[in-house]
Amino acid sequence: MLDYDAEAAHYDRTRGGVPRAAAAADAVLRLVPPGARTLLDVACGTGLVTERLVRPGLRVYGADAAPGMVARAAGRLPGRAFRADARRLPLPDASVDAVSAVWLLHLVPSTSEFVAEAARVLRPGGVLAVTVDKDAAHDVGSDIDAVLRPYRSFTAASDRADRIGAYAAAHGLTPAGATGFTGHGQGNSPRGAAEKLRAGYFASWFDGGPALTATLAAELVVLPEPDRRRPDPEYRLVAYVRR
Repeated sequence: MLDYDAEAAHYDRTRGGVPRAAAAADAVLRLVPPGARTLLDVACGTGLVTERLVRPGLRVYGADAAPGMVARAAGRLPGRAFRADARRLPLPDASVDAVSAVWLLHLVPSTSEFVAEAARVLRPGGVLAVTVDKDAAHDVGSDIDAVLRPYRSFTAASDRADRIGAYAAAHGLTPAGATGFTGHGQGNSPRGAAEKLRAGYFASWFDGGPALTATLAAELVVLPEPDRRRPDPEYRLVAYVRR
């Protein structure tokens, strides 16, 4: 798992910046009911997405477990960013109209706890909007994927759509739509993928050890046009409503 306090300093620059954040925010807002007045963005990171969740009458808050991320988000969300564990939100029952979590569930082993907590804080008619199948979305059929695919397995992914749907149903949440958005700037180059592999960025699906890491990195850097980015992934966002 990455150190997200350390990542905070360069997170926006290395994760697609404003274009990716704007695309994510637009997608979230497509799934939030028009009458929603409060939204909690869980795992808000630096607040780059959260500050773009703008709609007349909608007040948005951000929560993150990493102090370094919250410190940066506080500059974008004055008085509305706080530190919190996604599994134990410091909010009363039925207190918000919407909960969003973008690029979180693939990192959380106990996604059932998060879904239960989101259901707890949602008012009746409130919506939970979350990204699912994130790691699978990064397989865009490129030559990079041909190298890495034999070592990828998404069957145990904590953000599998069917798994999240089952947890939602268990906590009184029913499907309320889905949408997608482009992960601008997330298309890997062979050299960039090799660097990420060495740095442990793929820990949610790869645990091959130093020897295999070195072998795969060496295969990646000799691919044609090693500095050209391959296509960006298309992420999926699903919503569930509390009836």
